[in-house]
Amino acid sequence: MAAKTARVKWAGDMTFIGESPSGHAVVMDAGVESGGLNHGIRPMEMLLLGAGGCSSIDVMMILQKARQKVTDCWVELEAERAEDHPKYFTKIHMHFVITGVGVDAKHVERAISLSKEKYCSASVQLGALAKITTDFEIREAE
Repeated sequence: MAAKTARVKWAGDMTFIGESPSGHAVVMDAGVESGGLNHGIRPMEMLLLGAGGCSSIDVMMILQKARQKVTDCWVELEAERAEDHPKYFTKIHMHFVITGVGVDAKHVERAISLSKEKYCSASVQLGALAKITTDFEIREAE
């Protein structure tokens, strides 16, 4: 059985439609300053979001296995890019916010560490060129 492939198809101007092997689509576009029409996310933004999504999935899976009562989770990402082409990410900071009932900081710290160092292939890939740092806060659910 042949593996499904990803595909990126031109949709006019600087707009492209990305189709994933799992059958999902996303609109990508360049900014107006680059000839785009601002119809979609920038490809480099997708890389950053991919790392955030990958890490967040890992963190939630690990916290659920540790039986932590998480009611919400998000990660805020800040990134710096090289000034010259190729303008790759040089620094990425991930700030995780975990809301729940009695969530143990040791479990959160361990989950983030495991994701960053072992499980999140997106972070490991980006970490080959970018310095990735993390921190977190825990908010008690009301």
